Amino acid sequence: MGITLWAIVSKVRLEAFMWGAGTALGELPPYFMARAARLSGQKVEDDDFNELDEIKDKEDLNLWSRAKLLMHDLVQRAGFVGILLCASIPNPLFDLAGLTCGHFLVPFATFFGATLIGKAIIKMHIQMLFVIFIFTKHHLEALENLIASIPEIGPAIHAPFVEYMEKQKLKLHSGGKQGGAPTDSMISKCFEVFLFFMIGYFVLSIINSMAQQYHKDVIEKKKAQ
Repeated sequence: MGITLWAIVSKVRLEAFMWGAGTALGELPPYFMARAARLSGQKVEDDDFNELDEIKDKEDLNLWSRAKLLMHDLVQRAGFVGILLCASIPNPLFDLAGLTCGHFLVPFATFFGATLIGKAIIKMHIQMLFVIFIFTKHHLEALENLIASIPEIGPAIHAPFVEYMEKQKLKLHSGGKQGGAPTDSMISKCFEVFLFFMIGYFVLSIINSMAQQYHKDVIEKKKAQ
């Protein structure tokens, strides 16, 4: 009898959980930085809420305004569940969640609890099972046979699925240096640069808000004298 899926999972669950917990801890510095900036610039940040109310009904918004509105709606309406959903899937934009949740004063227990459960439990198991399927031949063959047996669409998607899984296996064996198309690498690099500028813009806006608040405090002190 071959090694079962459960036996493999039980061997790596603790290490995988620690990895997921580490990624959750990695989201805390942006959260605390944005939260501190928000608390130190209370008056300025209230203006940001008024700005959000003004642009909610507008259609010609730039990408940053749309992303800011989306994250605002997420943390304001969905709360714990929304953060949990974003943390439970491979999400390159989740780096913005810590900044946004801190900016809008989402409670620490809500943010970190949802992030920890999503990354260290749900997302960890999804990625762990995916890797096990790729590296366990009989599990992968069983999945391929199941897909092939789907009526009507099974035979059509079976071949592309097998090809995709082989490419993913090559990437994992070679550390991502082989088996991937140059186009995929270029798109990935472009997206990383785009994400870097988005986070940089958010950090600069926080610094600018703190500077404005400090300037207002200085002027008020001078008027009081």
